[in-house]
Amino acid sequence: MKITLDTSMCSGHARCAATAPQLFRLDDDGYAVPLDQEVPEELWDAARDGERACPERAITVE
Repeated sequence: MKITLDTSMCSGHARCAATAPQLFRLDDDGYAVPLDQEVPEELWDAARDGERACPERAITVE
């Protein structure tokens, strides 16, 4: 499973990081930072929770 982040759509609500802090990091301005790693199976539910928490739908979990 991989997380894709469309940085042009991110508005910096930080809901992804609040929902799944082990997967989503924020930059100094509060915007989500793209992940460059595969999501471990034990964190798949957290990845989907972070995806659903994004009001802009800037996050895609595949």
